[in-house]
Amino acid sequence: MKKLKKEKIAILPYFSTAYPLSLKKIADPPICLYVKGDVTIFNQKDKIYFAIVGTRTPSYYGEQVAKKFSFELAKAGFIIVSGMALGIDALSHWSALNAGGKTIAVLGCGVDIVYPSSNRLLYEKIVNGGGAVVSEFPKGMMVKKGLFIARNRIISGLSRGVLVVEGASDSGSLITASYAADQGREVFAPPAPLTFKQSQAPNILLKQGAKMVTEVSDIFEEFNLKIIPAKKEDLKKSLTSEELSIINLLEQKPLLVDEIVLNSGYVVGKVLNLISVLEIKGVVEKNNEGKYQITFNV
Repeated sequence: MKKLKKEKIAILPYFSTAYPLSLKKIADPPICLYVKGDVTIFNQKDKIYFAIVGTRTPSYYGEQVAKKFSFELAKAGFIIVSGMALGIDALSHWSALNAGGKTIAVLGCGVDIVYPSSNRLLYEKIVNGGGAVVSEFPKGMMVKKGLFIARNRIISGLSRGVLVVEGASDSGSLITASYAADQGREVFAPPAPLTFKQSQAPNILLKQGAKMVTEVSDIFEEFNLKIIPAKKEDLKKSLTSEELSIINLLEQKPLLVDEIVLNSGYVVGKVLNLISVLEIKGVVEKNNEGKYQITFNV
């Protein structure tokens, strides 16, 4: 206990009032949860917990879907739950943070283990930004394949609904969706291109009766909510005049850096600096052609 306290790891036993109420209702709740971050995040009655999961190797389409839904749901006050894996999970966490929202990462190892290690910055942003990293496995427990399957029931158990963005036919995302269905949670999936291997999971779920979503309003409707997502104009108000000038150019079409320089009148260094800032804010990204474009968020 002293070691855990020193490392700022909290323990929530099943009988604790801080233990997530939603998890107490599933068939096999964890005996306890280890938490790094805000332990009060689990039982905020005015919030809706929503899971977004998917493949570690998403297509460009899948990346856009994950960013759009996570950002807009977080803006509307949802707490985004995912597994902090590479790909869709990490994108969902980052988009929630970029929206100024909170997110919960459920690990398949101890909460003191950053896995994958490339997500260290994300881990720190979640822990220090009012979110939480959680696991049922004790400090020091290393990653094992079977543990990821076990953690999936916690992702769905914490959430009111689960959106499966992309995944193959043997994807862990389908396991999460199966847990969600067994737990009485709503399962959602976007329409997905038939030619993508990553489309197999959402298309399987749609065949099985999952709710098809194309906008966040579809999720609000399913939950009988009247939440209105933040208007695009609200985000633009937070940008500087120079940043807005770049956004105005990219709203017309994606551009290379040299093209932005020519059209904006700014020097190369200035453009690169503005682009970097806009990328950090989550409103600009580079597409698979190497051109910069605005995201779904603007």
